[in-house]
Formats: sequence, C-alpha cells, structure tokens
Amino acid sequence: MGFFERYLTLWVFLCIIAGIGLGHFFQGTFQTIGGMEVAQVNLPVAVLIWLMIIPMLLKIDLRALKDVRKHARGVGVTLFVNWAVKPFSMALLGWLFIGWLFRPWLPAEQIDSYIAGLIILAAAPCTAMVFVWSHLTEGEPHFTLTQVALNDVIMIFAFAPIVGLLLGLSAITVPWATLLLSVLLYIVVPLIIANLWRRWLLNHEQGYLRLQRVLDRMHPVSLAALLATLVLLFGFQGEQIIVQPLIIALLAVPILIQVLFNSGLAYLLNRAVKSPHCVAGPSALIGASNFFELAVATAIVLFGFESGAALATVVGVLIEVPVMLLAVHVVNRSRDWYERRAGVPGYAECCPEDQHLHDEGRAH
Repeated sequence: MGFFERYLTLWVFLCIIAGIGLGHFFQGTFQTIGGMEVAQVNLPVAVLIWLMIIPMLLKIDLRALKDVRKHARGVGVTLFVNWAVKPFSMALLGWLFIGWLFRPWLPAEQIDSYIAGLIILAAAPCTAMVFVWSHLTEGEPHFTLTQVALNDVIMIFAFAPIVGLLLGLSAITVPWATLLLSVLLYIVVPLIIANLWRRWLLNHEQGYLRLQRVLDRMHPVSLAALLATLVLLFGFQGEQIIVQPLIIALLAVPILIQVLFNSGLAYLLNRAVKSPHCVAGPSALIGASNFFELAVATAIVLFGFESGAALATVVGVLIEVPVMLLAVHVVNRSRDWYERRAGVPGYAECCPEDQHLHDEGRAH
C-alpha cells in the first residue's frame, strides 16, 4: 500500500480542516464554484471526478470477464453480497440509526439526505482500492480482476435502479433523469474512455510498460483530484460541521457496521461453499468496500454540495482505510481456521504458480 493510501484517513482529516477554513474565509469563491453548473452537473466537480475515476478504470481489463467461471463460487458470493445484500442492509441501517436512534442529534431537514447518501455509497462496489486489499490478503489476482471488471459492467445497469428503488422506499423523491445522467457521466463514459485508452496503449510496442508509465503519471493527479473534491465538499459543509461536530461520528456508525457485516458475511459464505482462502479474502473485501468517488459524484449531482447526502458519502472515505485494514487483519489471522473446513482447497490448488513465493512469505 502506498504512502497516500496508508494514511488516507489523515489526509481526509486535513481536508476537513482546510475545507472548513477556506469555506469560512472565502465563502464567495465557494459559492461561485457551486454555481458553475450545466444541466445540474457541477463542471469543476465533474472534471475532478473524471480525473479520479478514469485512472482507476484504466487498470481494469474487461477481457478478464472471460475467466468469470474459473472461480464461479467466489464470484457468485461476491455478487450476492454486493448487489442483493449491501445496498439493502445499508438502507436498513440508515433507517434504524439515522432515521430513528440518532434523529434527536441530527438536523431534521437533513435526515432523508443523510440516508440517501448512505444508500448511494453502498450501491457502488469498490474498484481501485480492492487491488490493494486483495494483495494484502494474498488474494488470487485473476479472481480480483475478473470480479472488479464484472462489477463495473453490472454498475452500468444496476446502480440507478437499486438507488432509485431504495430512495423511493425511503420516501425520498427520485430525480430519475439526474440519476441516469450520473450513471452516464460517471460510469459509462469513463469506462469507455479508460477501455479505449488502455487498448490504444497496449497496441503499441512495449504496451504494458507504456500502460504502467501512464498509471504512474496519473496516480498523483488522481489523488490530487480526490483531495481537491474533499476540500470543496467540506468548504460547503463547514458551518454545519462546526455547529454540530457530532454529525460525522453518528454517520460513521452505520457505515462501520455495514462494512463489518458484509465482509464477514461474504467470508463465511465463501467458506460454506468451499472457496479457497485466496478467493474468500478478496471476495470479503470487495463485498464490503465502496466506490466512494462515484458515490460522492452522484450525491453532489442529485442533492448538491451542501447536502447531507454529499457529507455522508465523504464520511465513507474517512473510515474506509482503517476499517478495511481491520478486515484484512481478520482475514489473514483466521486463515488456518478457514482452511480447516473439509473440502476447502489450499493455496497450492488456488495459485500453484505462486506457491513457492507464498511459502517463502509465510516462512518470514
């Protein structure tokens, strides 16, 4: 894990401080930026989101979809958790904690917006950071790549209907045209651009080296875009946070429970269907983590910079790394227990070509 990813929580805290300060002293500038919209799309944010998303999608080889049957049980478990459990469990947790238990401590006019942000966050499975979590659990890389590619394709068709359904059940007005525009702008178009760019790079001599060079150059740009987006968000949210600093902690509760519940569920289901541990690890982490860049962009488009929905998605960024590192630790520590189940393949059967490297790592 790179230096930035390892301390992502720290950078988010710094963005909170910087955003609140800049929003207080340069309120007019932030209002000007917030007003730069075309068809409900904020242009500065659209550019920043593209700079975040496209480099991440550039890593995804959609041709990996042909290998989807190689680890069919693990893929099936992850799809079940990602699309049939996670959005609905988050909606339930949002209604329970934000809509009921924590209601007295939250601004009444933002309750529905907070719940909407949590739903949007849970409906977007993670793309980029999943490769880091998979590596840290000694996950099977081909499974991880296949699963992420499959989730990216499914998002095109499932993200809007699931978000629309759950917002409707929450009695939140669904601006369908805006929601579909978000899918087009932040899923379909970036995925097409990234895939065409990747193919163009690989069609040249030393294609993979060229691709890696582009990824290395785009990585700091992507990170800078993420930080700039967070500063903008907290610039708009600053006054509300100053008045009620407890909001972030309260929003973190359902997100934390959701991550632990879904990662645990995916891990146990993989053990039940006898997936190898090198599939169960990344499956559990893919099942729990979120594509927060997409969630932030969608929340801003649907509800605006100053909405509770935008703030709720950013809280997901705040706790992503420490909670996922906890899940990684549990997965790694429980490996011997996991493989004691009869019929669970060992690492040699899952990744025979990497067994010698694995044995050396375990020895150290």
